[in-house]
Amino acid sequence: MSVMREFGSGAALLGRGLRLWGTSPRLMLLGAVPAVIVGLVFVGLLVLVNGYADDVAVALTPFADSWPEWEARVVRLVIGLAVAALAVLLAVFTFTAVTLLVGDPFYERIWRHVERHEGDAPADLGTGFWRGLAKSVGDSLRLLLATASIGLLLFVGGFVPVVGQTVVPVLAAVTGGWFLTVELTGFAFDARGRTLRERRRALGLRRAHTLGFGTVTWLSFLVPFGAVLVMPAAVAGATLLAREADAAARGAAPALSAPPTPPSPPTPPVPTVPQKGRAG
Repeated sequence: MSVMREFGSGAALLGRGLRLWGTSPRLMLLGAVPAVIVGLVFVGLLVLVNGYADDVAVALTPFADSWPEWEARVVRLVIGLAVAALAVLLAVFTFTAVTLLVGDPFYERIWRHVERHEGDAPADLGTGFWRGLAKSVGDSLRLLLATASIGLLLFVGGFVPVVGQTVVPVLAAVTGGWFLTVELTGFAFDARGRTLRERRRALGLRRAHTLGFGTVTWLSFLVPFGAVLVMPAAVAGATLLAREADAAARGAAPALSAPPTPPSPPTPPVPTVPQKGRAG
């Protein structure tokens, strides 16, 4: 039950982020702009891929040219659907990384708003615009490659009977939620001077809490137009999560890094010297 409570408390952070639509609607509308732009581009690419799916299927199955027409048509239909499904899966897994990269200035404003509202905001590290941009692009590309690779593996696993229809969807939601959270918490952790490795380690200290936020957010992106409404709230919720995770990591650091104290050697007993009595 403690794991479920942790999962639920993590999911509740997204609800706290969604409240900003009521308290700061203008800021949240600005945060929705990058999601709209990237979403339109992704939809256009998916339409393009779907339009050429049949041609790709024919190019991948030259061996079916000599088959009966109905057999070749069935095989190429299945391959065409698989190509379209793979494109959708890759779009879902890479949407957040691309949107954060495009909307960096918008989401930075949301992050700063949450930090100031919560208090104890981190000081500006003064890394400079170009250096900060290079770091952001580098982290985004690393996460983009990782999420795309996981998406391909899960796509292949989807063809395994039974497992592909039961275990793979759950793994997709959990894995997608984890990478999504790592991406969204970048602003808060970078401002505190934390590397990508330190970010993952801090989030892993309360894994159920992290996955609760990430999984619910990832699933909400699957709802039509869900990403447009949820993306700004997800940045706000991820900021709250990062603050908690960083505080927990700093509290656990001495216990995790300090070497064990060796036992002190026993103190030898002090010999007692008998005293002679005075003569009466």
